[in-house]
Amino acid sequence: MNILMVYPEFPTTFWSFKYALKFINKKASSPPLGLATVAAMLPKEWTIKLIDMNVQVLRKPDIMWADFVFISGMVVQRESAEKVIKQCNDLGISIVAGGPLFTQEYDKYPEVTHFVINEAEITLPMFLKDLQEGNLKRLYTTNDFPDLKLTPIPRWDLINFKYYDSMSIQYSRGCPFNCDFCNVTALLGHKPRLKSADQIIAELDALYNLGWRRNIFFVDDNFIGNKRHLKKEILPALIEWRKGKVGCNFITEASINLSDDDELITLMTQAGFISVFIGIETPDENSLIECHKTQNKNRNLIESVKHLQRKGLQVMGGFIVGFDHDPPHIFEKQISFIQQSGIVTAMVGLLQAPFGTPLYERMKREGRLINEMTGDNADGTTNIIPAMDKDQLKDGYKKIINEIYSPANFYQRIRNFLEEYSPRKNPVRLSFEEIVAFFRSVYHLGIIGVERVHYWKLFFWALLRQPDKFAMAITLSIYGYHFRKINEQQFH
Repeated sequence: MNILMVYPEFPTTFWSFKYALKFINKKASSPPLGLATVAAMLPKEWTIKLIDMNVQVLRKPDIMWADFVFISGMVVQRESAEKVIKQCNDLGISIVAGGPLFTQEYDKYPEVTHFVINEAEITLPMFLKDLQEGNLKRLYTTNDFPDLKLTPIPRWDLINFKYYDSMSIQYSRGCPFNCDFCNVTALLGHKPRLKSADQIIAELDALYNLGWRRNIFFVDDNFIGNKRHLKKEILPALIEWRKGKVGCNFITEASINLSDDDELITLMTQAGFISVFIGIETPDENSLIECHKTQNKNRNLIESVKHLQRKGLQVMGGFIVGFDHDPPHIFEKQISFIQQSGIVTAMVGLLQAPFGTPLYERMKREGRLINEMTGDNADGTTNIIPAMDKDQLKDGYKKIINEIYSPANFYQRIRNFLEEYSPRKNPVRLSFEEIVAFFRSVYHLGIIGVERVHYWKLFFWALLRQPDKFAMAITLSIYGYHFRKINEQQFH
């Protein structure tokens, strides 16, 4: 059996880092972890090819070679996925679709031959059994959540590492919180399900033995959903694994209550974690109450962020405007918060209601759903009718983006962050790509860029005052170039 796995193309977005990746000659941030994992669940005797359309071109002979085309993706990849489906239909090749896009919207794709949705540890064996018996059905789904002990090591041999800036690994699924705009619990449940330390180390060994030395992203929606297991099993194992190894710093996502646990923070930084994405959402307490963001309430959010920075974790932040309880001055509050906190990578979006969330159901009851969600959290669109005047909301959103990604404010924010940041001392190992990126930054940002005055001020300030953070200053400057290009693409 010949299986072609296809990962649709992402549009150019905030998180694509397309313009920044060019500085290091990479084509995509990370490979399709889901498809690589599913590939490891297929019969060993099958021949499998994987094409990530973010780094390769999908050609007619690739499709014609396959007995089945397996496709997976997220909502933001919808447009590319639809083109792939049409190509396969035109060539008469059967399609097997799964992943978040199809799990939530499978009824919108009558052209797809088979759906294997929800979590593949349960539904893929159903499909394979029926395939063997010659009795395939169109839909394979489940309401159960699998034990992650069933999850195999991804087929990294199907991935060409040279195209990517980071690799991905998953430790847990599910989140104990219930933010009403988030579809994580609808897809994966409330109770975090966990892999063992042995599984995680085996996956890391597989990557390391294949030569990977760059960042590794733990893609968990909330890495700290089970703190006890992290402290007792996972983080000590990671600390031990790192001994004698170079490279492979870790990035993940967590909730703000990480800042309350110094023991956990210390273990994470000792294990090699350098950065964490946190959903801040809003500095307005009433809006936090509205969206059930309980973990963010009744705390000094700026101080929580700075505490993590001082302990050695860069904080990337998600922010939302458009809550029913947002006051008219919410835009100024968001700008002030982002600047003061030193969150350099600040993703700001309009409130959207993903299918399956409590917010979606409330908007549906109130007759406030208006169109399909794009899946791009920072493209200035929404699929709901806001309580605030829509023009006021749109103009306010544009103001936030223009302010926080103006060269003056962005470079000041880098400096605010670096003044707080106390990174754990790690041996510096600059790759050839990073050295090239440095010289490209000098040209694109320091010579021809509109930000050149701010670039050189930060350059010499970091070099003379914070030399151990100089590489970070240059990296964040390159991020700013990407964010500015996205802003220009969206608003100009």
